[in-house]
Amino acid sequence: MIVITRYSVPEADTEAFQSDAAAAVEALSRRPGFRRHRVGRAVDDPGLWTVVTEWEGVGFYRRALSDFDVKVNAVPLLSRAIDEPTAFEILTGDDAPE
Repeated sequence: MIVITRYSVPEADTEAFQSDAAAAVEALSRRPGFRRHRVGRAVDDPGLWTVVTEWEGVGFYRRALSDFDVKVNAVPLLSRAIDEPTAFEILTGDDAPE
């Protein structure tokens, strides 16, 4: 499964956002079931950022959110995300379940 969170980041907050995103990903990456991540910025709107994480399954992601280190280092960033659905089941692709 993938988790896609999007953020509206004013230019003045870019460095702080990148630092917060790195800390969040570091905390999440230590949890079981974490596969990989990406942090990106919209080409046409440099104030729009995304953090994408990939997990072995939704249960791993949900359990990761209850970890103390994740609550301290990732949840503050995640709580600033644009309010929209974030968790997606992979249905097709190179590594989709059969």
